[in-house]
Amino acid sequence: MTNVSGRTAFITGGANGIGLGMARAFARAGARLALIDQDEEALARAKAELAATTEVETVVLDVRDRAAFAGVADRIEARLGPVSLVVNNAGVAGGAPAARLTYELWDWGLGINLEGVVNGVQTFLPRMVERGEGGHIVNTASGAGLVGSDTSGVLYATAKFAVVGMSEALHSELKPQGIGVTVLCPGPVATGIIARTRRLQPSVVRSMSAEQRERAIARSAVMTKLLADGVQPDAVGAMVLDAVQNDRLYVLTDRSMAQRINQRTAALLDGMPAA
Repeated sequence: MTNVSGRTAFITGGANGIGLGMARAFARAGARLALIDQDEEALARAKAELAATTEVETVVLDVRDRAAFAGVADRIEARLGPVSLVVNNAGVAGGAPAARLTYELWDWGLGINLEGVVNGVQTFLPRMVERGEGGHIVNTASGAGLVGSDTSGVLYATAKFAVVGMSEALHSELKPQGIGVTVLCPGPVATGIIARTRRLQPSVVRSMSAEQRERAIARSAVMTKLLADGVQPDAVGAMVLDAVQNDRLYVLTDRSMAQRINQRTAALLDGMPAA
């Protein structure tokens, strides 16, 4: 069991949504917080709220920037002590239909949703191993990282499947060293990720037909409503804290993926040669 009290938690995407929910949970459990985000105003609000509970440092950072990531890690550890709780949560929800994707969109989506996780692990894991004091890594993936579908989109699913696989492999390798790994695969959560993504995403330069545009608008409306009715971020934060404390690999926030996971598992087994 991992005791988070007195440890330093480094949380990317920590000023909004699920990241803020996790920050609140870790703060209540006694962890010091380094909140990392690109939203400076949200970081200020989060710090004002959480500083009454624990020590908090905030930094504006693009998780794709490896050199800046390393510099921020040095500054945070100098101020708050060694980071032994690494929460790679920053992410975006955008993309485009497969035939309309561009290299710019691929680089943007994979850069944040996958390479941002890689950068967090690569920055902190060698330090954690060298110190030999254990710790825990939390990687935010998605239910879309367990079962591919046309609703999540090819770009998003590609990144999130990779995060799940990376987390599973890390979990096996790091367990003997006392470092736990949890992969968060949320279903619908009541966050503003779609609106925030829309402000950040590169333009889709390939033209759309009127029918394609209508479908895209309708899909966005459906997803926005689905998220609004989803699990609250604070509830997700409590689930993740419990998983860290009890060294559980998977956190799914609801049972919305159960049928599709069963169908995928059956299809994989059906694809094997007969015994």
